[in-house]
Amino acid sequence: MANEFDDGSFWDKVKNFALKAGKEVIEKALWLYYAAQQPNTPVWAKTVIYGALAYFVLPVDAVPDAIPVAGFTDDLGALAAALGTVSMYVTNEVKKMASEKMKEWFGA
Repeated sequence: MANEFDDGSFWDKVKNFALKAGKEVIEKALWLYYAAQQPNTPVWAKTVIYGALAYFVLPVDAVPDAIPVAGFTDDLGALAAALGTVSMYVTNEVKKMASEKMKEWFGA
């Protein structure tokens, strides 16, 4: 699934669904995305991250995103599982980059 991840699809989904998905889902996706961009994140961790992000951006998933309230719960679960596995690579720098992007999109 990691080979199905695409930067463009990630940013398109995040931009298109940011308000609908909610801040929590988007924040976790950004943490993972920025952690994967760090040179010190090992390949195994990037594989976990890109797998979760690929699930997030794929149009077909366990719970369709169009379903109100429940639509993004499976995405959040996949992101949370990946975070639990690679949390040591979600550094303060990564969180700062995500926070800056969140402020840009959602305001202070």
